[in-house]
Amino acid sequence: MNVSAILSPIITIGGMGLLFGLGLGMAAKKFAVPVDERVDSIKENLPGANCGGCGFAGCEAMAKSIASGESKINACPVCNEAQIKAIAKVMNMEADITEKKVAVLRCKGNTENAKQKFEYAGIATCQDAHLLGGGPKVCSYGCLGYGSCVAQCQFGAMHMEEGLPVIDREKCVGCGACERQCPRQVIHLVPVNSSYHVNCISKDKGKDVKAGCKVGCIGCGLCVKQCDVGAIVLKDNYAQIDASLCVACGKCSTKCPTNAISNLLDNLGKEHLPLAVSNQSLNEGISL
Repeated sequence: MNVSAILSPIITIGGMGLLFGLGLGMAAKKFAVPVDERVDSIKENLPGANCGGCGFAGCEAMAKSIASGESKINACPVCNEAQIKAIAKVMNMEADITEKKVAVLRCKGNTENAKQKFEYAGIATCQDAHLLGGGPKVCSYGCLGYGSCVAQCQFGAMHMEEGLPVIDREKCVGCGACERQCPRQVIHLVPVNSSYHVNCISKDKGKDVKAGCKVGCIGCGLCVKQCDVGAIVLKDNYAQIDASLCVACGKCSTKCPTNAISNLLDNLGKEHLPLAVSNQSLNEGISL
């Protein structure tokens, strides 16, 4: 038996394997992408819902962006104060705590209040209904009522009632997924301690609003005249309330002829009232 004939190819192949291995090892070392160990620590303190509220595909992408300095430590709208502080500690930065926001529906045009101009029988999504003649409702600004926003909520904070989404403020984390999904922009994020709110964004004239909805804002301006602190203005034919100025006196809601203004805090208790309201109520005796 010729031993050299057997050993020669073994040694050759082994040598080639060794050379290739060394080459791959050197290439891997040279072209290796640095791994930031902070990414995993940041990701552990993110909600893990992958809701997209931050604008990224998921929590891992958000963690990488924070670690690289491209995003702020409070960039995740779902994170609570404790989570933001934990992320700040990982990044060796000062925690920047922002006021929590929640979603509100700027429409009261349910099946009873809003009139229909035709019966829609297409795909039951708000986007598709909106594309067909602006939707089946007479009002071209109101909620379409097909629940596309509800389908987007990953926190169980929304459900449908009488053709309108109902938002559970206690469960809402302010991720903004519902707001981005709405083709009419009737869902909006507001500070969690916001009080009075206009449930209409119709830019139509008062006569046309009344023709399509019983509870729409007709732009009469009575609420503006009632507000002693200048928190309400008429813009684009409907009333708009500045939450930072509102003291929750309730005069606007009382005088509104169509009941288009409501108090978001009615079911939350006085512990949720804005600090400005508490202070002014003590100093001036405002009735809550």
